[in-house]
Amino acid sequence: MTVCCILGLGYIGLPTAALLARSGHSVIGVDVNAQVVTTVNQGQIHIVEPELNQTVAEAVAAGSLRAQLTPSPAEVFLIAVPTPFRSTSEGIPQPNIDFVLSAANAIAPLLKPGNIVLLESTSPVGTTEMLFAELAARSGLEADEFYIAYCPERVMPGRILNELVSNDRVIGGWTSAAAEAAKEFYATFCQGKLLTTNARTAEL
Repeated sequence: MTVCCILGLGYIGLPTAALLARSGHSVIGVDVNAQVVTTVNQGQIHIVEPELNQTVAEAVAAGSLRAQLTPSPAEVFLIAVPTPFRSTSEGIPQPNIDFVLSAANAIAPLLKPGNIVLLESTSPVGTTEMLFAELAARSGLEADEFYIAYCPERVMPGRILNELVSNDRVIGGWTSAAAEAAKEFYATFCQGKLLTTNARTAEL
């Protein structure tokens, strides 16, 4: 059993949290919305997705999933926060990774040697590098003391619980060791192929 902290309980974060709990992990779900936290802790859901309500209810009842407003120490941190677009002064939409960096700031003080940080938010090329730099600077850990990888998520609404398990995944590690550590974790609940590469390739 691994202690997992999932940041962002939306259409990717909550189903992933529920599946991890069902697979035997101890899961802490984190969201900045207090109503979302309350709803999940009641064993209910705030989004519409087939079978998710039962999966969440069973996980909460079993004590393997709980939600809170701030992160707690864990072995694996998974970031699934929004990355909306914002317009520049020229009116050109640009990806906004502010929520990703905020998540990094929140977990940096909790990082310990051997921890894995996984980014699943849809992100532009170079985001994993910025995330790594932020975590390294704020955690006080050396570059080789923790693992970070990017694993883009592509699922169809209405089939999310099935596809999170069955889809093939591309896992882009900051280092080859990080890619392998992430692959080993995803193998605990995924049945599709787990293909490892570097972070920039996965982002692209």
